[in-house]
Amino acid sequence: MGKAPKKRSLADKVRKTKTKIEIKNNPFEVKINRKKFEVLGRKSKHDVGLPGVSRSKAINKRKETLLKEYKQKNKSSKFIDRRLGEYDAKMAPEDKILQRFAMERQRVHEKKDMYNLNEEEELTHYGQSLAEIEKFNDLVNSDDESEEKGLLSAELTASHFGGGGGLLRKKGSGEQQDEDSAQKAKTRQELIEELIQKSKQEKRDRQVQKEEAQELTEKLDQEWKSILSLMVKKTPKAQREDKAEEKPKLEEYDMMVRELGFEMKAQPSEKMKTPEEVAREEKEKLQKLEADRLRRMMGDEGLQVAQAQKHMSADDLNDGFILDKHDKKTLSYQDGKWNLGEEEEEAGDEDDDDEEEEDEEGDEEEEHEDEGEEEEEDDGVEMEGEEEHQQEDDEEEEEGSVEGNDGHSDLESDRDSEAEEDKDAEPKSRSQEEIKVQQEAAKSELPYTFTVPESFDDLKDLLLGHTPDNQRLIVARTLKSNHPSLAMGNKVKLQKMFGFILEYIGELATASPPELLTVDKLIPEVYNLCQMFPEAACKSLQSIIRDAGHSMEEVLEVKGQAAFPTLDTLIYLKLTALLFPTSDFRHPITTPALLFIGQSLTKCPVRSLQDVTSGLLLCCLAVEYVSLSKRFLPELVNFLLGTLNLAVKNKTSLGYATVPPFRTTGKHSDLLVLSDSESSQHWVKKGLPLSATKHLQLETDLERDHYRLSCLSTCLDLVKSCCMLYKDLPSFADIFRPITALLLKHLPAQTLPDALKELHSEILAVISSAPVTHRRLVFDKQRPVPLKLLTPKIVEVLDYGKKRGCTREEREKERLKHKYKKEFKGALREIRKDSRFLAREKLNEVMSRDAERKRKVKELFGSLATQEGEWKALKRKKRK
Repeated sequence: MGKAPKKRSLADKVRKTKTKIEIKNNPFEVKINRKKFEVLGRKSKHDVGLPGVSRSKAINKRKETLLKEYKQKNKSSKFIDRRLGEYDAKMAPEDKILQRFAMERQRVHEKKDMYNLNEEEELTHYGQSLAEIEKFNDLVNSDDESEEKGLLSAELTASHFGGGGGLLRKKGSGEQQDEDSAQKAKTRQELIEELIQKSKQEKRDRQVQKEEAQELTEKLDQEWKSILSLMVKKTPKAQREDKAEEKPKLEEYDMMVRELGFEMKAQPSEKMKTPEEVAREEKEKLQKLEADRLRRMMGDEGLQVAQAQKHMSADDLNDGFILDKHDKKTLSYQDGKWNLGEEEEEAGDEDDDDEEEEDEEGDEEEEHEDEGEEEEEDDGVEMEGEEEHQQEDDEEEEEGSVEGNDGHSDLESDRDSEAEEDKDAEPKSRSQEEIKVQQEAAKSELPYTFTVPESFDDLKDLLLGHTPDNQRLIVARTLKSNHPSLAMGNKVKLQKMFGFILEYIGELATASPPELLTVDKLIPEVYNLCQMFPEAACKSLQSIIRDAGHSMEEVLEVKGQAAFPTLDTLIYLKLTALLFPTSDFRHPITTPALLFIGQSLTKCPVRSLQDVTSGLLLCCLAVEYVSLSKRFLPELVNFLLGTLNLAVKNKTSLGYATVPPFRTTGKHSDLLVLSDSESSQHWVKKGLPLSATKHLQLETDLERDHYRLSCLSTCLDLVKSCCMLYKDLPSFADIFRPITALLLKHLPAQTLPDALKELHSEILAVISSAPVTHRRLVFDKQRPVPLKLLTPKIVEVLDYGKKRGCTREEREKERLKHKYKKEFKGALREIRKDSRFLAREKLNEVMSRDAERKRKVKELFGSLATQEGEWKALKRKKRK
């Protein structure tokens, strides 16, 4: 049903017969390249061009090259003739055949020769020829091995492998008559004994031969030595002495090498234990000690047997290996009978005693380590300068040693008592009174294992009623018994316990009077908990500092001023400095704590001596916070200046300004002024107690004056510390100028006690010795920069479009650049033409595939229409 083919017209035939000459003569096919101007004597090659002809040539060239590559792309179904010389036109056919035959023979020979073992080649094994090894001519070199070793006699083979039948078999008639009498008398047992005797005799003979050979060898050696002395020429004694004198001395390097050979070698140490293993061992030791304490409390004396001396064999390697059970039993007699069971029990008791002693020694070592890790805290905390701080450190060390001894007194007493019992042990049982005394002593001891308290009330019930040392010991044993690596839930419990301990410390600080000694004992355990769970400790202290800051801000919004922080808050601030680094530029805990201290020093007014004490304590904490980073705190310097101003009587013409929370005049501006100048004569330098921040009771004027002098001493110590911290600042002299004016004019050294005079002079000496590092702001002296003088570049032009005056290299460079640009543009143009040609070919392929598909679809539709018509015609015929 397709369309009829289109008839070709006469014009199509005429169009096909057009020749090149007609194309060249056709003015529409010719392009004339016009010039801007004519040059005489210059021949031009491209005056006239044929773009159609050149385009058809380029298309034909691309069809022969680019189109073929495109059609062969991603196709591997092609045969390449790789025979030798196939594409070499210079090689004759005979030469090709000969070379191909030679290569084929060589390849076949290499394959066959791979497993060809020729007789000419000699195979070796470890440098020895296999042919010689196969002869089995090796001799036995060892003297211990005899030639007959491994050989079996016929009789022995027959007796062992023949079932004994060979020895008892019947012999021939001749032999039977000769040996009939002997065989009848010998039994099987006699024959075996005879065989054994023969083998022993042969062994004895071999031994004798070996000894004879050894004697002959020794004799030969002695004779050789006597001959050797005759053969060797002896030198005279004088020459030998000269040679001995001429013996060179050893160099230093050789002597050092020999000394290194005699040095002690490093001995291997014990394996380092992981924290989980250490915690598990500590828990097991505490559990064992607790079991011993309960046993003593119950009066059980069955296991208390004197330790017997442990026998050590001469073959013992001393490597700690112990058999589970002794196979041999020691023989002993008692009342004429064997005594085995009692000795076994004694041995078991000895092992138990050894383990107990080892555990106790381990506990003692660990407790001493805990003592070393405890941080030194001051019981009666004092706030003074550097000298007082040094005295406080000495007192802390002494108290720490006493604390360590007290903290482990119960364990040491247990060990001492057990040692005495082991020494004085008797087979007789003790009396009931002694048992009761032991039970009472065991009941009075602290348990060795504790469970983690679930709430603050449980912790309070656990610790209250005990001495400070026992409270610290309870917390330490609780940590060891419930280490996080021992059980899954211990980590969460101990994290909660950290918050409970902080709350308990706050309650101890707010008690009346405050129990500061207990707080001091608990701080090392708080440090251990903080090392275990730093994140939980960070969150707990953050919440405490945040609550304190919010409460102060609320009071400031309502009243405009707030009271100084209470003693528990001050202890929390001190604890923050002990647990976390204070030298960081920004820290999630120490930075808010430092801001809270600065806010307290700025917003809290000073109205009493208690406020002065609290402010000076905050200043001590601020100095501790910035001691490493040397960060400048203006609130600290301002508070110290205001505190010194409280000791000035005449406040007219001060020469400096006071900044809030201090006032120049008013009700509380003379808190540190002495009521009697003579009271300073009997004053002794002391520190300020921490309890003074909560309750201060001064009955007489003399006590008040002494306390004012103590506050002044602490303030001067802090001023000296600040001077040492900030002396490297460029603005040091300007910052401390008000303090210098106050000390020189309004608080002279003549009015102060001797101890304060020294501080006064030291502060002034430090301030005056500080170098002046800043200078006035002036412009730097520089030479004036001259203006740029732009001289025009004159190029002589002789011909239009050509530059003269350039060198030959520059002209060549310009020519190459021009050529490069020209070639680059031409390459781009050809690439674009190639891409257009490929795109056109791809489009033609797609269009041809689509046309073919449409033609096939039309054919299918036509055939289907024909079938439909035939079917309908058949159906109509059936109806008729």
